Amino acid sequence: MEDYPKTLMEFESRFSTEDGCRQYLRQLRWPKGFRCPHCGGSEYWQIRELLFQCKACHHQTSVTAGTIFQDTHLPLRIWFRAMWWVTSQKAGASALGLKRTLGCSYKTAWILLHKFRRAMVRPGRDRLQGTVEVDETYLGGLEEGLRGRQVDNKTLIAIAAQCQGKKIGRIRMQQVPDASAESLQGFIQESVNPGSVIRTDGWTGYAGLESKGYRHKVIVLAGKRKSPSDLLPYVHRIASLLKRWLLGTHQGAISHEHLDYYLDEYVFRFNRRTSRYRGKLFYRLIEQAVQIPPVTYDGIRQNVRGLRYGKHNQ
Repeated sequence: MEDYPKTLMEFESRFSTEDGCRQYLRQLRWPKGFRCPHCGGSEYWQIRELLFQCKACHHQTSVTAGTIFQDTHLPLRIWFRAMWWVTSQKAGASALGLKRTLGCSYKTAWILLHKFRRAMVRPGRDRLQGTVEVDETYLGGLEEGLRGRQVDNKTLIAIAAQCQGKKIGRIRMQQVPDASAESLQGFIQESVNPGSVIRTDGWTGYAGLESKGYRHKVIVLAGKRKSPSDLLPYVHRIASLLKRWLLGTHQGAISHEHLDYYLDEYVFRFNRRTSRYRGKLFYRLIEQAVQIPPVTYDGIRQNVRGLRYGKHNQ
């Protein structure tokens, strides 16, 4: 049963103390009771207030060990407050906004947000299925002398949008190095279940999807009066909303090296846009946060996700 606060008053009542926060993390991390991360044992001794020692292998752990909360110097109350504020903002949150809300330094707010973004991708998440539109867009200004889908100082983003009647279902987005078949079809294979119908334009990078287990439907413009947005309306709508979000919430001040994590945040928010309570997003974020290994400030700056597909990833 999903257990989360539905209002700010409920949140403040439940998580005003460190013990309340720890108990919630324990419930999410070990929903069926304690499990030793070393040997899987279920029996333990509690050492002081924070540590659990496995009776079988004597390994010591805590509810925050091995999660994004590990070795934090901030009270859990601050973490929870930050997560509630971030997930309750419909348009997303910037480091400057979080800094003002918490009264912390800009660096602390920036680190918290990047740790949250790493928890916004659920390990082993389901791929899209059914009928899925796929296309690419780029971030950056137009450049003269480049043909077709060539990119220079622009970032190319692949977008997949699940079609649900006249509505957009779940989406996936990923930075790709180029518009080659290797890059685009690699994105599709990671994002969409085989057997699904993939709708694309006539770009050669999508040729051969049938050999990978997909049903490929190429959409072409029927008349001169139609625009490219009529061709694949779902992905073009997502591309437009994404660019508006990046410019509005983050003023476009995002490095290409960290862009994938911002795309993860946008996907996390969009796929949960119909949740009745914003507390549901808070719940999902913390639920996934206890499954994500810790990352340091240096790790955030240096361990930037590489481009997954295509020759640039070799």
